[in-house]
Amino acid sequence: MLRGATLGEGAREVSVTTNRADYRAQPPDRGSVSVEEMARRQGVRPVESVEEMARPGIFESDEELEEFLAHVYAARRADLA
Repeated sequence: MLRGATLGEGAREVSVTTNRADYRAQPPDRGSVSVEEMARRQGVRPVESVEEMARPGIFESDEELEEFLAHVYAARRADLA
């Protein structure tokens, strides 16, 4: 525990250990791969038309659609600020 730090009521201190000498907290660098190369490897292609994305039943209700659209509009306005 950090010196001077206290745990809240009901909290417990947890220690994490490993016995593997080769353990790394970060995954090994596998080299940088472009987005285009990752897409090619996974067999995905760009969306050519919005109709490709339109499917019935994506939103369970009109209210859910309205909440989604409000979120999108708010995020777009925030990016303009």
